[in-house]
Amino acid sequence: MNKSISVDQLNVSYYGETALRDVSFSIEAGNIVGIIGPNGAGKSTLLKSILGLIPKDTGHIKIMEKSNRDIRKKIAYVPQRSDVDWDFPISVFDTVLIGRYPSLKIASKPKKADKEVAMHALGKVGMADFKNRQIGELSGGQQQRVFLARALAQQAEVFFLDEPFVGIDIRSEEIIMTILKELSTSGKTIMVVHHDLSKAKEYFQQVILLNQALMDFGEVEDVMQPETIAKAYEGQLSFLKELAVES
Repeated sequence: MNKSISVDQLNVSYYGETALRDVSFSIEAGNIVGIIGPNGAGKSTLLKSILGLIPKDTGHIKIMEKSNRDIRKKIAYVPQRSDVDWDFPISVFDTVLIGRYPSLKIASKPKKADKEVAMHALGKVGMADFKNRQIGELSGGQQQRVFLARALAQQAEVFFLDEPFVGIDIRSEEIIMTILKELSTSGKTIMVVHHDLSKAKEYFQQVILLNQALMDFGEVEDVMQPETIAKAYEGQLSFLKELAVES
């Protein structure tokens, strides 16, 4: 099995409060994996722990058989929109060009080839005509497409997206999912924090069902069972109804 991401007995806490407890799983390359669970389940914490953005208490994390620090150039991250300073004076093109910096030598500037990669990525997400706009002037969906373009410009092997579909239009969501499926087909690994249970079967090949502890992990059809969801969401009827309608 070609393990792209391996997490073993991960424990994370904030100010003495448990955020993640003994979480273990392995993901093979080429999968799109959704991370789902109720509010406060630790979904974003899991993603940021794997990335090394927040410290873990105990546990082992490997990405492509290496530590996140050693493989950082091969990892692309699309943060939650709420984590971004949209007033920062930077253009759409320069935002995407940042994706090329992990590949540059220290103190060197992007070359013509790097700029071409950035423009190709912008074209891929349908945002080439907006290259000179300040990022705060865009709609939510456009902003998310720009940050996906930045990840594409990085030419990474593993992609992490934190709530990419929150507050965006249907067209942007369709474009993003089309690209993610293309990346998966080409052997890239994608992890997506997601809250809409009704889309899980359509969007993901596997899901991590989380509520601080790992409630279940596996193929979507196997995990998305009413009794499993009920246990994870502690009987919240609105989520169960949502799942039942989709089923």
